[in-house]
Amino acid sequence: MKFLDQAKVFIRSGDGGAGCISFRREKYVEFGGPDGGDGGCGGDVIVRCVDGLNTLIDYRYQQHFKAGTGTHGMGKNRTGADGPDKILKVPVGTQIFAEDGKTLIGDLTEIDEEIVLAKGGNGGFGNARFKGPVN
Repeated sequence: MKFLDQAKVFIRSGDGGAGCISFRREKYVEFGGPDGGDGGCGGDVIVRCVDGLNTLIDYRYQQHFKAGTGTHGMGKNRTGADGPDKILKVPVGTQIFAEDGKTLIGDLTEIDEEIVLAKGGNGGFGNARFKGPVN
């Protein structure tokens, strides 16, 4: 069994979804007004400490990780879904350093301990959010 005790990974959080530009359109409604929903938030990149791992060999060949993008907003005031989080599983006792190799970001010492490394982006505003009292 190969043992790897140091790994370099590249992460990126998910982008937020775009807001929707939509207007209410019905047969007998003359001035429907805006009804575009907001976009969903992007996914986070999370490092989770799990039991049963004792090496970082999983990150030797796959080094780039990106969380999911939020879904775009839709008409009828429908908000987009949030993007899925990307969870990186590491063994107990893992220390996470910044790119310079000296700044300690986190030390995972217990099972199921988590650190959010990159927060997902906010979703865009739909045009219903900018609605005034007179359309």
